[in-house]
Amino acid sequence: MLKKRDLFECHELYDLVSHPEVFPFVRHKANSYEEFLFMTKQTIEAEERGELISRTILDEWGTPIGTINLFDMEDNAGFLGTWLGKPYHGKGYNNLAKDAFFQELFYELGIDTIFMRIRKINVRSIKAAEKLPYVVKANETRKSLYEQLNAQGDIYDLYEISKDQYTLHVLRNGLPQTDQTQLLEA
Repeated sequence: MLKKRDLFECHELYDLVSHPEVFPFVRHKANSYEEFLFMTKQTIEAEERGELISRTILDEWGTPIGTINLFDMEDNAGFLGTWLGKPYHGKGYNNLAKDAFFQELFYELGIDTIFMRIRKINVRSIKAAEKLPYVVKANETRKSLYEQLNAQGDIYDLYEISKDQYTLHVLRNGLPQTDQTQLLEA
């Protein structure tokens, strides 16, 4: 479901990220395949330096369908950035990718807090975030960070996922089964 980033997947990912319903909401915008290739190389190098964590999301056939990342890492915390290609929206890949990524971040890499800044106009992402039982809207509880994100205007909502909240959720509900036959039928 997830793998470390590499340059071999750039053609498939660029085709997906350039879709008009995806492109406006990605953090790093590439206006050409060459620029996307260069940015991917920079991402791989930044991960090697410990500045971020980036994974490619794969479907059940091993095809790259999006990316999931932890950016701006500081004090065992960072900001989540994820996108899926338009053909994969609404098919359950996002939650499976998040669970796999959160398992790695919290239990293998020592991350304690994951933040999500979501543009207030990105209704699809806000609804997806608010469906997750371990996500807390943090506009008030992390007011200084919220104000910092919105220094240029009222653009973002801030959400927080703590290791403790996520762990409690997993203990209560278990991890979702990654039944590949279910995905194959989606």
